[in-house]
Amino acid sequence: MPRTTRILASLGAIAAAATIAQAAGLPLDIQAVNTDALPDIGEEWLTENPYREQGEEVWAKAIEIGASGYNQNCARCHGLGAVSGGLAPDLRFLEAEEYGDEWYMERFRHGFTQNGVTRMPAFGDLLGQKAAWAIRTYLETRPDEDAVSAKSAELKALRDTLAAGGEVDAEAVKAELSGIAEEIETLSGAPVADSIAYRAAAQIDGTPASFNKAAETLTVGLSAAQ
Repeated sequence: MPRTTRILASLGAIAAAATIAQAAGLPLDIQAVNTDALPDIGEEWLTENPYREQGEEVWAKAIEIGASGYNQNCARCHGLGAVSGGLAPDLRFLEAEEYGDEWYMERFRHGFTQNGVTRMPAFGDLLGQKAAWAIRTYLETRPDEDAVSAKSAELKALRDTLAAGGEVDAEAVKAELSGIAEEIETLSGAPVADSIAYRAAAQIDGTPASFNKAAETLTVGLSAAQ
């Protein structure tokens, strides 16, 4: 089934997700997202993600801010790590191209109503465009979990090397992590997955502190993947 078709087919399940959230006593209020660290993109709503082509630093910051915004406002229905579990659309599969962006932004701005009942609130006026595209950037860069699991043994070995202390060949470990990262794809078709291998490689700068940080990233990520 095509990715967008799969998402459209699951829209009706948003009602169930909202009902479950209410029954569990979960807050349904919308939390503000601080986007000050992102460059301005104007007042007019765009139809394509502007943070894809603004360089790695902006892209990484958009993912960081988008992760926070998603966890505060979206995860209760769409799932932690954007893994929906089937109750709401799995937004990891939404194509990282203009058509997917338009579909996403329509839902983000105006919400979703079914039979006169609001199943998804309209976030547009409340969170703004920068938050919208930051969350979109986070979603489209989610890695294929199966690909991460397939590399778990290699990642654990590298984690252990980093965590052991002593002398570490930083360049060799960084190169191995980068090689693994290149083999882990996104589910959206975006060219780079924000995987634990990608993040750990970026954190290594040759210092013991960076080895510990990268080891922690791998430990947390591998635990979540189990």
